[in-house]
Amino acid sequence: MSLAEHAPAWARELALGWVSGAHSQFILHGNVADRFPLGGRRVGLTHALDRLLLDGFELVLTYDAGNGLAVLRGADRLARWPGLKEIGPLPREPHRAIELVTRYLRYLANLKALGREERGQVAVIVRGVEQIVPASRAGDFEVSSLACLLRDWAGEPPFTELPFASFLIADNLADLHPLIAQHPRVDRVQIPLPDAGVLREVLAQLRIDHPAAFDPERDDRELVDALNGVSVAALQSLVRRRAHEGRRIGPEDWTGIRRSLVEEEAGGLIDFIESHRTLDDYHAQDALRHWLRQDMALWRQGDLRALPMGYLFCGPVGTGKTYLVECLAGEAGVPVVRLKNFRDRWVGSSEGNLEKIFRLVRALGRCIVFVDEADQTLGRRDAGSGDSGLSGRLYSMIAQEMSNRANRGRVMWILASSRCDLIEVDLKRPGRIDVKIPLLPTTTVEESAALLAALLRRFDLSLAPAELARLPLPTLLTPGAAEALAVKVYRRHRTEGLAPLAALQHCLAGYQAPVPRDVLEFQMRIAIREATDIAFVPPALRSLAEASTP
Repeated sequence: MSLAEHAPAWARELALGWVSGAHSQFILHGNVADRFPLGGRRVGLTHALDRLLLDGFELVLTYDAGNGLAVLRGADRLARWPGLKEIGPLPREPHRAIELVTRYLRYLANLKALGREERGQVAVIVRGVEQIVPASRAGDFEVSSLACLLRDWAGEPPFTELPFASFLIADNLADLHPLIAQHPRVDRVQIPLPDAGVLREVLAQLRIDHPAAFDPERDDRELVDALNGVSVAALQSLVRRRAHEGRRIGPEDWTGIRRSLVEEEAGGLIDFIESHRTLDDYHAQDALRHWLRQDMALWRQGDLRALPMGYLFCGPVGTGKTYLVECLAGEAGVPVVRLKNFRDRWVGSSEGNLEKIFRLVRALGRCIVFVDEADQTLGRRDAGSGDSGLSGRLYSMIAQEMSNRANRGRVMWILASSRCDLIEVDLKRPGRIDVKIPLLPTTTVEESAALLAALLRRFDLSLAPAELARLPLPTLLTPGAAEALAVKVYRRHRTEGLAPLAALQHCLAGYQAPVPRDVLEFQMRIAIREATDIAFVPPALRSLAEASTP
């Protein structure tokens, strides 16, 4: 394999594995369905492999379930094989196709043993290999026998003694049969989403091909920064659509473009939280806001040594954990990715979904990954046999990703839970979650008045906190409960014509807390027990920390 100077890092890794003799079989996974810039064009992975790495190979075969076995280059060489006449047309069925290649390789090995070795290297590219040897059918005899044949290409003679390379292409490594995916003689190479250099090259080509989609007075530097995490294929589709419509891509829609393209690539596994708020919009202890502001300032300055890998926001239901994430994102000026339901009923699919999420998150650059209801979402180290070990596997993948030090300053994890005691201790340890913050309800009538006044202003009802503090307001009021109360006040004001203060007095007369007090206090105790710093806890509630100590 000879590589051009501009070849991407993944191609260089493949070439090193082959030329050094360390590997002859390669699993390519990750961003394998994308387009790759090559000679002014954007080509699929098969053609990129052929052009970048396989120019010196005399025979190159390809296989996928739709098209069957085909010859990409070197048909005349294959035609010299006497056994081909017995077979007839090249097969589409996977077992027959892999057996044909295996028989041909054994034929080459026999020629070599007889001293009649044919010159030239042979390569096979198998696209969508997870479709023919899926992890979900690892116990199936037919599938396992096919996996054994593919595995033999990587580690058994005579295949390892021939100038033969095989490239197995899969979207997600977790979707592939473990006999292949976990084989020690296989080199697993992840194809990343395009970096800034690739995006610049692609945009330069697209400007030439589709000038109507671009502002000729503006260069691509800002657009490249705005499109981190977007695939070349998605970008190409967007530009073609805009050029056809005669609409230019401008700064006003960069954020929306990235959001829509990345969410589309993720297939519904993630979504973005847009935020125009800052920590000025969040009512909390001064110590808490001061700490978070310091961290965000360090992040903006690029001083990462004191920056936490992640936060845990814990506290009773309704205390504004998601709202605080929005405020923090606005303060930092970074996108927030929220994990949706990535669990799937099929074996290996959930792990594959997580692989895809991690790949997209890494490509985004600086971002926050938000996991709501973390006690339910993140899995457990040992969930018993009820889910065939799925929960434990997901737990392991997430734990490994959260502790990846290369992500410090690039990816910040935020977990939110009202039952933080149910989150595995290992996931909450320093190095994964460095700062644990309890979000607690109000402790005085004055605090309740300030919170309720702020929420009433959203409904255009102006009542001064001092005026509200003279009423019998409840304490242990959460933002969720206060918002529900503000909605009731607004409803009475609009439907019965009552003045805002009179409407509030009527609502307070029959007020009941939405969460029973014993449940509220239990969730407060476990949140306070998790606190990284007692300064995050209001003085009136610090006695609960002593009560919760074992």
